[in-house]
Amino acid sequence: MTSSGAPAARVDDLRRLRRIRDRIDREYAQPLDVEALARAEHISSGHLSRQFRAAYGESPYSYLMTRRIERAMTLLRRGELSVTEVCFAVGCSSLGTFSTRFTELVGLSPSAYRREAATSTDGLPPCVAKRVTRPIRNREASGSAPH
Repeated sequence: MTSSGAPAARVDDLRRLRRIRDRIDREYAQPLDVEALARAEHISSGHLSRQFRAAYGESPYSYLMTRRIERAMTLLRRGELSVTEVCFAVGCSSLGTFSTRFTELVGLSPSAYRREAATSTDGLPPCVAKRVTRPIRNREASGSAPH
């Protein structure tokens, strides 16, 4: 016999995860870490990481970095800020980590992306440009996929 409280608890967990994901989307440029996100929802960071990965297919930190890189891509296409300024504008505190993560997700260094993407979205509405240029996280896992 299953408890009638189990589905309600699952819905509550999903609501909590959605609040965390929405917070990451809103506050990506702020200093966020898994500990702070978990603490705000009164759960452990390990529990948050497991639940978030089960629901969204990636860790909260990976999701945060993807949001930051997406925003960095937009700023680099605009060309108004230097790579260093973009790094700090999206909430990264280390240019080296930012550049490494950007290259992993996008396939180009931030400088190379800026040069190549400067005119690649000319004439596209911003909502379409964002969709077309969104980093694809699965590129990272493509080499480790089961055969």
